Amino acid sequence: MFRIGMFGVMRLESNVMHRIGVRVFEYLIRHSNQFFSTNFSGALTSRLNNFVGSFESLFDTVSMQFFPSALFVGGVVIVLSMRNITLGIVFALWVMCFLAFQLFMMRRNQPFRFARAKSRTDLNAALSDAISNQTTVQLFGGEPYESSLFARASESWRALTMRSWSADDLVWGGQGLLMIIIQIVLFMSSISLWQKGILGVGDFVFIQAYLVGTFSRLLGLGRNLRSYYNAIADASEMVAILNEPHGIRDAVTAKPLVVTEGKIVFKDVDFFFNETRPVLQHFNLTIRAGERVALVGQSGAGKSTITKLLLRLYDVADGAIEVDGQNIAHVTQESLRKAIAFVPQEPVLFHRTLIDNIRYGRRDATDEEVIDAAKKAHCHEFISELQEGYKTLVGERGIKLSGGERQRVAIARAILKNARILVLDEATSSLDSESEALIQDALKTLMQGKTVVVIAHRLSTIMNMDRIVVIEGGTVVAEGTHDELLTQGGLYQKLWSIQAGGFLQDVDEDA
Repeated sequence: MFRIGMFGVMRLESNVMHRIGVRVFEYLIRHSNQFFSTNFSGALTSRLNNFVGSFESLFDTVSMQFFPSALFVGGVVIVLSMRNITLGIVFALWVMCFLAFQLFMMRRNQPFRFARAKSRTDLNAALSDAISNQTTVQLFGGEPYESSLFARASESWRALTMRSWSADDLVWGGQGLLMIIIQIVLFMSSISLWQKGILGVGDFVFIQAYLVGTFSRLLGLGRNLRSYYNAIADASEMVAILNEPHGIRDAVTAKPLVVTEGKIVFKDVDFFFNETRPVLQHFNLTIRAGERVALVGQSGAGKSTITKLLLRLYDVADGAIEVDGQNIAHVTQESLRKAIAFVPQEPVLFHRTLIDNIRYGRRDATDEEVIDAAKKAHCHEFISELQEGYKTLVGERGIKLSGGERQRVAIARAILKNARILVLDEATSSLDSESEALIQDALKTLMQGKTVVVIAHRLSTIMNMDRIVVIEGGTVVAEGTHDELLTQGGLYQKLWSIQAGGFLQDVDEDA
């Protein structure tokens, strides 16, 4: 029966832990882009694992320790009461005082456990940060420095752990004192009752045996309470994240976005990263369906912010963004992002196979469709040369591939997704001249019939756009074709002169 019961408990516990982990992950992954940019990935991983592990500790403590101990102590109270009601009442009152003391001290020491749990999360974050940037550490000879940072984090954890353990020592001292008191009280009471002929000599042995068993149970209960509150402390940081509302949420009445043409309109949009740092102010821009528009401007002008607002990675402070007349704040985030293919300047890949990374653009695509997209993005050439081909694991964040190869994989994703709206954040910046020419040809095919928004740093790549929008200080200061903007002068002509001048100088030096 015991084995059957344990099998049932294990099955129940593993199922609940699985569901908790999935639910917590589902909530965590839906937090905003800003949330993840301000939290260590290693710390978040640690918090999720601690939260799931805490349930195991809590469940085991309650089901396997608290209940059996409560039954045993309750039985002792009943048996003593049957022998003598006074002894039963005295013992019951002592048990309540003992438990109240334990609970009071455990709660009093709980802040120390919270601090220790946070320090352990910080320690894991420092470890994850150093390992994920291992190449930078080696290139700059930072091994001793990183070791010292980790040692400081570890020392902080050690000191807080010692403080927590030292505080618990007071509990053990108090428990010992209470046990001495109840032994003296029951012993004196038993002698008094023996003198009156109520108890016999055998009752002394009987009472002492129950006291020893009860002390053992209650001391174990104290250790279990410590584990119980440690588990609560470990789970507390994840609970704080679960109680934190998502920064970007779908409206209650949100409906799926229906894209028929791909027209994009920014209406008097304001956006601030904080109150003292305005990025866009009264920003207005209309991108016609099927139009290819390039956004140019100096660093910090707000180009990337515009695309992030379009993808609703951030919410506007004021104004509205519409796609085919639908306010993106009133549609579901999932449908919005499915309607837009995005190629970032620095793509980050999953530590999965190449075929899985490309298929992420459309997860129901067949292998043939994936390979076709790879060919159009000119990935197929370098993938075919790999020993495991499309089954090659690319490493964490795609570290096993070059920058240009990662960029082509990101372009293949966008080709496979085949969304009506396409956003390119300098999609050819990491490519050599030969690869860039091939990708530019692929992008021309990809752009056909789509609304295209291109963030351009190298102006030579956007000369053939339908319209170039010049942004300065979060507002549109000029727009037109390449030739029209050069004729108008202003910021675009200045940027073009700088880049063209640098290019000609490099050519002269090579000659």
